[in-house]
Amino acid sequence: MTPAELVAGAPAEISIWTMFWNAHFVVKVVMMGLIVASIWSWAIIFNKTLMLSKMRRAIDEFEEAFWSGNSLEELYRSLVEKPTTGAASLFVAAMREWKRSFETSRGAFMGLHARIEKVLDVSIAREVERLENHLLVLATTASAGPFVGLFGTVWGIMTSFRSIAASKNTSLAVVAPGIAEALFATAIGLFAAIPALIAYNKLSGEVAKVQARLETFADEFSSILSRQIDSHAASNRDRAA
Repeated sequence: MTPAELVAGAPAEISIWTMFWNAHFVVKVVMMGLIVASIWSWAIIFNKTLMLSKMRRAIDEFEEAFWSGNSLEELYRSLVEKPTTGAASLFVAAMREWKRSFETSRGAFMGLHARIEKVLDVSIAREVERLENHLLVLATTASAGPFVGLFGTVWGIMTSFRSIAASKNTSLAVVAPGIAEALFATAIGLFAAIPALIAYNKLSGEVAKVQARLETFADEFSSILSRQIDSHAASNRDRAA
């Protein structure tokens, strides 16, 4: 056999695009779904990374202002008219409840500490919910991605075996392309799942750290307001006496 004949009889190179284009329709749908899930996951990863970074900086800046020695009233006036996030949102919500209670009837003073704690809890829940939004997509991609890819692989292998049975040709040159196309689906599934799993664990840990900081600030601020409430209650008793 001449060199030209050897080249002519050699199998064509199997590229990624060729494997995708020659795959069965069901396998193509699986691949496209996994690619979309991977792109969506990366968008969430970048978005949440930036959001958490901004949240940490906002908490640092607010805590520096909060513990600087300025009055709570001045700090509240500087924050109430602009959007806030993190610990600043907790502070504004609690101060708003505080001022509302003193601006209404004296009866609203009763149970004020419990109401402030409730406001702080609700504010923390809202901030954490905003941070955790769409993290479930990462968890779903991480857990389901390999299985979806495996489904595409199994379907592709079944299609390849049916083609082999129809052609009655079991040579490696005939079998290999179909198997490679089928395994490509599993590779895409792992490509989508592995970063999603790592990012989900990392981001969940960062959200937990932010939540702990918010809860710590809420406890400290609640204690400060509790002392203020006791002071006002003592002043009221002295005036009544």
